[in-house]
Amino acid sequence: GLTSSVLFCLANTNYERTHSRTMLLARGLQLMLPLMTTWWLLANLMNMALPPTINLTGELLIITSTFNWSNLTIVMTGAGTLLTATYSLYMFLTTQRNKLPTNIVKMEPTQTREHLLMILHIIPMLLLLMKPGLIMGPFSCHYSLMKH
Repeated sequence: GLTSSVLFCLANTNYERTHSRTMLLARGLQLMLPLMTTWWLLANLMNMALPPTINLTGELLIITSTFNWSNLTIVMTGAGTLLTATYSLYMFLTTQRNKLPTNIVKMEPTQTREHLLMILHIIPMLLLLMKPGLIMGPFSCHYSLMKH
């Protein structure tokens, strides 16, 4: 839920500048808005369940809980994970890389409120990374090898 919220905010910032929801019309934004590209990269890496993000924890919990249930569920979950990673890469490359389209001549620079909005979305994810027991719940391990 947190990662998709960041992605929707980023998509909205693209829409506010290009006035189009078509990703092909928003390509090449890395040249115009390099810091916004950093937010896009972070959000997409988190969406692809890059270790140690909270999405990886969630996907591992889902995959392990369906492991004993049905082989078809494992295949469907694996396909969904692969599809999510593929689309995230496609979305990042389409909106941020390539040449600028001819319809974009000039663009408003990013505003502080937009960066603050992205920071406020990413801070809870970073805090959950530091305290994974909040996500794991009863699955968390209370003992560590480091204590012995």
